[in-house]
Amino acid sequence: MTLDLVAPRRRPALPREGQRGETLRVRTLSAGATRGVLQFGGIVVPCALGRGGISRFKREGDGATPAGRFELLQVYYRRDRGGRPRSALPVAPLPRAGWCDAPGHPRYNALVPLPCAASHEDLWRDDPLYDIVVVLDCNLHPAVPGLGSAIFFHLARPGYTSTEGCVAVARADMERLLSACGPGAAIEIG
Repeated sequence: MTLDLVAPRRRPALPREGQRGETLRVRTLSAGATRGVLQFGGIVVPCALGRGGISRFKREGDGATPAGRFELLQVYYRRDRGGRPRSALPVAPLPRAGWCDAPGHPRYNALVPLPCAASHEDLWRDDPLYDIVVVLDCNLHPAVPGLGSAIFFHLARPGYTSTEGCVAVARADMERLLSACGPGAAIEIG
């Protein structure tokens, strides 16, 4: 199986505010909070954040959601759990693959075929969190070992319980947001 056909690719630099693309803005409800709000134009929805809150000093395994501005690179979806989300962003079926989180591995913070001997997160989950998952341009090009991996925008658990460092929203909100996103869209956290 070749994953490079659907792996996220680096795009040109993000546009400045007001040029092309749009920005989803994520703010916490309080310092160290694991819940927040995501605003995109007139859309305001609740979101789940990492168990470590938002951090400007993201490290592998700290459970924090990294602060910063990250482009939305690739939307993946589970074909067996729903239709293709409408979006002008690149959209592809979620491969039966993993995402390497082993800082010493050459494919750190990248899509890896399974089985994979290195530590990785399985993208084909039993729960619905990755039924729609968006790869963010966070520590990807180049991936610096130890500065965080598998930082995604994905679906939230009931009650918006904390993530391992991602931003998560309800499925209906995700579908609504993606339908309004186009090339150059980014998420600004913090």
